[in-house]
Order: sequence, then C-alpha cells, then structure tokens
Amino acid sequence: MNTVTAHPSTRRGTELVLLIFAIAVVLLAYANVGLAVDGALPVDIIPMGIGFIAIAVTFHLVLRWKAAYADPTLLPIATLLNGLGLVMIRRLDLNSSATNGLLEGSALRQLIWSAVAVGAAITLLFVLPDHRRLRRYTFTFALAGIILLMMPLLPVIGRNINGNRIWIGLGPFSFQPSELAKIAVTIFFASYLVQTRDALSLVGKRVLGLPLPRARDLGPIIGAWLASLAVLVFESDLGTSLLFFGVFVAMIYIATERRSWIIIGLTMFLVGCYTAYLLFAHFRVRVTLWLDPFTQGLSDQVAKGLMGMASGGLTGTGLGQGHPEITYFANSDYIIASFGEELGLVGLMAILLLYGLFVERGLRTALAARDGFGKLLASGLAFSMALQCFVVIGGVTRVIPLTGLTTPFLAAGGSSLLANWIIVALLLRISDQARRPMFESSAMADEMTQVVKIR
Repeated sequence: MNTVTAHPSTRRGTELVLLIFAIAVVLLAYANVGLAVDGALPVDIIPMGIGFIAIAVTFHLVLRWKAAYADPTLLPIATLLNGLGLVMIRRLDLNSSATNGLLEGSALRQLIWSAVAVGAAITLLFVLPDHRRLRRYTFTFALAGIILLMMPLLPVIGRNINGNRIWIGLGPFSFQPSELAKIAVTIFFASYLVQTRDALSLVGKRVLGLPLPRARDLGPIIGAWLASLAVLVFESDLGTSLLFFGVFVAMIYIATERRSWIIIGLTMFLVGCYTAYLLFAHFRVRVTLWLDPFTQGLSDQVAKGLMGMASGGLTGTGLGQGHPEITYFANSDYIIASFGEELGLVGLMAILLLYGLFVERGLRTALAARDGFGKLLASGLAFSMALQCFVVIGGVTRVIPLTGLTTPFLAAGGSSLLANWIIVALLLRISDQARRPMFESSAMADEMTQVVKIR
C-alpha cells in the first residue's frame, strides 16, 4: 500500500504578489512627493527604486530557499512600513535647501541601513536553521543584554543626546544598543520561563480571592523591575525601561496563565513611575507636558506635533503639501505626527492596521509553534512590537507621557531598523518551523543530532 504525503502550500506566490503591491505603493508615494514639492518626478526615483526592489526581492528569494514555509505576510508588511518611512524621510529632506538629491540627505543613509538590516536578517536565516538552538545560550543572551544596556554608561563611547544617555559612538558613527538588547533579553526571558514556568505557576496564599505566587518565586519579577529602574535612573530612558518590564510581565503571564502576575507587575510599575516622578526633574517635565502641552517655558514639541496632526484632519494635506518639518525630530521620534499631518487620520489608521497585522501574525505564529520556547519567543517578540508602537504613538498623541522610543521601521535610524528586521527574521524562522510538515521537521531535527563515537 502506497503512502500519500500531502505537502501544504508554502504561500510564497502570495508573498510575492503582496510584495509587488507593497513596492508599488512605496514607489507611487515617492513619485507623489516629487510631484507635490517640485512639480516633476524625482530624478532619483530610478536608483532609489532599483535599490529598494533589490533589497525586497533578495529577501523573498532567500525565503524560498531557506524558509519556504515561513509566514507569507510578514515580509510584505515590513517592506511597506520600511518603504513608507523612507518616503517620508526623503520628503522631509526636500524641505532643506541644502539637500537637492538623494545623495545629500538622510534618505540615502536610511536606504543603506535598510540594506544592512535586511542583510543581517538574511544572515540570521542562514546561520539559524532551527530557532530552538537559541536555548543553548540562555545565560549568554542574558549577559549580552546586560552588557548592551550598560554600554552607554561607559566613559569613552557613551553619549548623552537630548538628555538621554542611550547612545554609543565612535567618531561620526553612533548606535543605540538597547535596540539589540531587547532581542537578547526577550530570548533569555523565553528560555528562562520555559524552564521555570511550573514553579512560577504554583500558588501560595490567596488575597481577596486572588491566587498569589509564593514569595520565593517573586525573584524574577523583582529582578526585572530593578533592572528596568536601573535603565530609568542611570540612562534617563523611560521608553526602554517601560518596554523591558512590560515584555517580561506579558511573557510571564503567557507562560503561567495567572492574572496575579499582571496585577503584581502593574502595581510595581506604578510604584516605579511615581518614585521616578518624585526623584527626577526630566520625568516631571514629561508628565507636565502630557497634562498640558502648552505650558509656558517648556518644550513645545508635543504642542507642535498635535497641531500638525490637527491640521491634517481626516484625509491629510497630501504627501509633500504639509509642513511637518516645523516639528522637532520630524523624521525620527515624531515621524508618526508627520504622517498624521500629510495622510490624515485615515492614513494613520492604515499604518496602525499594518502594525496590528504584523503583531497578529506574530501571535498566530506563537499559537502554531510546536515547542514551548518557540511559543514564548514569538509571543514576546510580537508583544514587544505592539508595546513599542503603543508607547511611541501614545506619547505623540498624548495618550501617555512622551518617551524616547522610535516608531518601528518608519523612523530614521540604523539601530532601530537593524533590530526590527532581526525580529522579522526570528518570526519567519519560527513560523517556518510551525508551518513545515511534521516529517520534514523531523528530518531537520535528525540532521541536528550529533553522533558521538565512543571508541
């Protein structure tokens, strides 16, 4: 009797169609910016288009070769967001009289960083055929995360920019190591929680009907809380502090399915915020601007961002027809306000929908993963993306106080792009394992088995 083996579709054709659509939207937006600002097609649209298409298509071909069953929507979404950020950065370059071509502005650096980031993601797919190999280096990733977080405090390479000591630099080159630290720490959290979730799930006493963990099991969350406070105190980085602690609390809840961890985490977070408000002047300034962005004598960044988005209204002024350059850091921290002014509420909702789809595909990957480590890692990476978007966009729109994080894929900056494309590669690798037929996964696992000769 013959055995019939069914191969599920890899959906790479779907990915290619979505990728062509994403590239077409980016090139159309780029052409629209040139027509609106200069009245003619941008002279550099061909080299820029070729470079952008080469980056996206190369990644797609590598996926066909090295991760054929990976999720088909992650790459098009990341490509579209990356491309829209490139368009807005180029549009803001055109407002500077000193920049007339692609070679003279920030857009070229963003395009180069996009190529470097995608190259790093492709390299990761080659050197990491199975995400479970990361579990071998649990505490190595913990150490790497701590070192990356502490690097801005070093006397020679550490740099304090705009009141936050979160940068390292050598000559003209600067980098934000906390972007890579969040990945290393998320891998450590996933590996650690897989090993300890049974102990963390044990119930101690009940308080007001709420099952609380045993006192001796509170160590991990207290450690994460103290580490996030250290980032807040020594580097004045509220955004990274919030991101790290939030991701850990979310992952420990996913691992144990106990609501008590969320209540404990939120309580500790609020206590930390109130303490920081009492101790640090810069934190009080941000809270004051959150409550009243028009306070005299303080920064008018929040107010300008809000007025820019308000002038955009429902449908926006149109790409290239607003004045987003009036707001400080319009191509980095406030790029979402730039989009709000020129694309309006409708455009912002479309961008939020893209982020929502990305997070949803990450969580779907976590549900489909066949191993506990893959589930926790995918959910942690997806939640870190969601939390970062909430913190950044919430700060710009005055839902919460402003922090120092960047909008994933959109904002100018190499370290952010590099970290987010690595997250894409990790989710693609996990989804490839999750969607791959069982017999092929077993064959891959056998290849990883080492035969040890005893004679």
